[in-house]
Amino acid sequence: MTDRLAALLDVLLDLDEPARGEELARRAYLSRFHFDRLVAAAVGESPGELRRRLFLERAAFELSQGAGVLEAALAAGYGSGEAFARAFRRAFGVAPSAQAGDFRLPAPNGIHFHPPGGLLVPGDERRQTMDLTQRLVEHDNWLAGQLLDAAATLDDTALDEPVPLSPPTPAFACEQPSIRAMLNRLVFTKEMWSAAISGHAFVESDDTTLDGMRARLDRSGAEFASLVRDIASRNAWDTAFVDATCEPPETFTFGGAVAHVLSWNAQRRQIASAALAERGVEVSADPIAWERG
Repeated sequence: MTDRLAALLDVLLDLDEPARGEELARRAYLSRFHFDRLVAAAVGESPGELRRRLFLERAAFELSQGAGVLEAALAAGYGSGEAFARAFRRAFGVAPSAQAGDFRLPAPNGIHFHPPGGLLVPGDERRQTMDLTQRLVEHDNWLAGQLLDAAATLDDTALDEPVPLSPPTPAFACEQPSIRAMLNRLVFTKEMWSAAISGHAFVESDDTTLDGMRARLDRSGAEFASLVRDIASRNAWDTAFVDATCEPPETFTFGGAVAHVLSWNAQRRQIASAALAERGVEVSADPIAWERG
């Protein structure tokens, strides 16, 4: 969704108070003609049609929750119960007092009222949609990069100081890892499991400089994400493989391996983020912040 369209929808989908078309266009800094034309082209409904439908959907929901007809009519911008009843019957095929079914009306754009006071707005169909696993992998890559960038504000003494962990955790290779060791483990995990899943030889890197780890993350993160996309496209989550990087070799499923990486890295990221925060460096770990990016 473009920033311009998002701004138009912000104006159009504000249901806090009914407003006429001229007022909506003014809020969007457009003439009424251009506002109507742009909205209709973007969502397949005129501004008036879209807002009337959304107000009626909200009214239908509120009626199903026990609201009175006149109360729902006024909230939907109708000056009388009779006008509201006529519009409601045309839309739903029943009188407002008989409303008990689905409150959503047919829509060409997937935009609907969403209780208790929000909206459902579908994503841009022209953009490839990531499934949940892909989102988790991409967020893991992004956040590891954010942690590496944040660590660059510390000197080597702070990066290499042992960090006592309470309670102890097997998430790292030692009981009191440094921040550098924590970050290296995040990158190492992607490298090791990318090698195991793809079946190529694995050689552990000894480059633990921040620039070196960032370059390693860029490579291994992209490879791991590509492997996960391929597994998902083939629905091969339950396919088993032999990990020859283990001693002795072990058998895993692709789904189990991916879940292992994401679960352990989630813990490692939180610990590393907390260690950085204790040294005055804050990193937002929220996937919502990443997605809004």
